[in-house]
Amino acid sequence: MSRVQLALNVDDLDEAIAFYRKLFGVEPAKVKPGYANFAVADPPLKLVLLENPGSGGTLNHLGVEVGSSDVVRSEIERLTEQGMFTEEEIGATCCFATQDKVWVTGPGSEKWEIYTVLADSDTFGTTPTLLSPDPAASA
Repeated sequence: MSRVQLALNVDDLDEAIAFYRKLFGVEPAKVKPGYANFAVADPPLKLVLLENPGSGGTLNHLGVEVGSSDVVRSEIERLTEQGMFTEEEIGATCCFATQDKVWVTGPGSEKWEIYTVLADSDTFGTTPTLLSPDPAASA
C-alpha cells in the first residue's frame, strides 16, 4: 500500500497528538520522545509530528510511503532517469524506524522522500532537515 506522508513541526507534541487524534478519529501508531505518527486509513495518510519548539505549524518534509525496498529502488532509477538529483539512504535509521529511502527537492525547496519501513528502532536516528518557512532564508 502506498500513502502520502505529511511531516509537521509542532511546538507541543502532546497538544498536537490530542488534536490529530480527534481530527482523524484514530490513535497514534507510534509515540516516542519528540515524535509521533498516525497511520490514517481514510484518507490514506501517514501524519508525522516532530516536536520543534518555535517552528510549530510549519512543514518539515513530505513523503510517499511505499510497500517495499524494490519500489524504492525503482523510484531511485526512475528519478535518476528524469534528471532529478537524488539522495539515497539505504538501511538508514530515522523517526524511530530503519528505512530505505530516496530524497528529492522540489522547485520550492520542499523535501520529498519515497521510503519503506524495514523495522522499528529504539533510537530516533538522523533528523530530517527542517524546511525554512522563509524561502529567502535558505538561499
